[in-house]
Amino acid sequence: MEKEVLEFIKQNKLILPGETIGVAVSGGVDSMSLLHFLHSNKETLDCQVVAITVDHMLRGESSLGDANFVKSWCKENGIYCHKYSVDAAKIATERRVGVEQGAREARYGVFEHLIKENIVDKIALAHHISDQAETILMHLLRGAGLNGAGGMEPIRDGVYIRPFLNIGKDDIVRYASMNYIEYVEDETNAESKYNRNFLRNVIMPQLKQRWEGVEQNLINFAESCREDNDFILSYVQHGGTIREKNFVKIPLVYFHYHSSVINRILFECLDSLNTAKDIERKHIELVKELALNDNGKKINLPNGIIVQKEYDYITLFRNERTLIAGVYPFKSGTINFGDIAEIKVRKTKDLSLPEGSLIMDANKVPKNAVWRTRKNGDKFTKFGGGTKPLRSYYIDKKIPNRVRDLIPVLAVEDEIYCIAGIEISDKVKVDNKTSLAYVVTKTDLRQH
Repeated sequence: MEKEVLEFIKQNKLILPGETIGVAVSGGVDSMSLLHFLHSNKETLDCQVVAITVDHMLRGESSLGDANFVKSWCKENGIYCHKYSVDAAKIATERRVGVEQGAREARYGVFEHLIKENIVDKIALAHHISDQAETILMHLLRGAGLNGAGGMEPIRDGVYIRPFLNIGKDDIVRYASMNYIEYVEDETNAESKYNRNFLRNVIMPQLKQRWEGVEQNLINFAESCREDNDFILSYVQHGGTIREKNFVKIPLVYFHYHSSVINRILFECLDSLNTAKDIERKHIELVKELALNDNGKKINLPNGIIVQKEYDYITLFRNERTLIAGVYPFKSGTINFGDIAEIKVRKTKDLSLPEGSLIMDANKVPKNAVWRTRKNGDKFTKFGGGTKPLRSYYIDKKIPNRVRDLIPVLAVEDEIYCIAGIEISDKVKVDNKTSLAYVVTKTDLRQH
């Protein structure tokens, strides 16, 4: 097994000289064996190895005990261990996803933190042949296309590696026995109420009895799917998509492409939001139907994702809308609207307009003006004249409905004098009589 795994690591360039590899360790036989293997071969691989164990707080003292077991084992074997506790159930509730997905997002949040802080270069995961076969079958049963049928790759996003992906469970158990590796059993692994466990405990044993080599056959099928999918992806052009941490915008014109192309663009965009898991063909079809619908229409997808038609785009974003609370008196200085935006106001006699700012005649701004968010009945006289409801102005400017409640406005009752970062009212514009002005600069703390 050792020679086979080392060759697999070399062929797929999973570990480069000088890298620090963080091994995700649950305490089970797979991850404990992977930790032992990489630590034992760190000189051969020319790398450093540390352990990462995460208590998801889902099994009370039992899950905490597993994390402490990993910590203790690492101490006895001279391996540094990063131990974390995350409230997976709370995260699942907040993000409106299942507990399994909440645990996954919490776990990967820990991994991403360690990578971002340059504490580790890569994360090693203990997936093996049986895991791969189960993943392929699960994706097929959910209605996945070629992308999902391709299964897991040896390396993902350049940082998540799977050194055991070409060896079987029996090999891992044998390795653990030969090297006297202690491990713990997660009691929930025997519960078939979870989809993965149902496949592992009920379906796969029956398939193996009926069809010899079923796992390898599924993996061979996945490799063919992956090759075909890679070929199609080589023809996909998607430079026009707008991607930020919280959302992705896809131009409507892309929905005129062949279905095989737009399907892959959608899957890739969902994956960039870390929400491609549990997405099935039926969900992709719903998004494509939405592209033909009226502006403003939206649908909900798994994992708390909302898809909305916004003028010339289809936008995918997480359901984590934040309302700005409070009313703030207008004055010089800095005002923070939660984690959404920061507004800076300064008084000046220099009437030249700095780039990215708005300027207002200081003597025209009412002394009782306040910063707040929009309300029903607000009206706005745009620069150059013409008064209309604020809602109508937002529609004219093609400002998506999902962000309109996040835009600070300067108001007196229902009269809007400034829309931060967008435009000032004609009623406060500077002219040849202006001697003193306010310069307003808005900085977005979260992309919309």
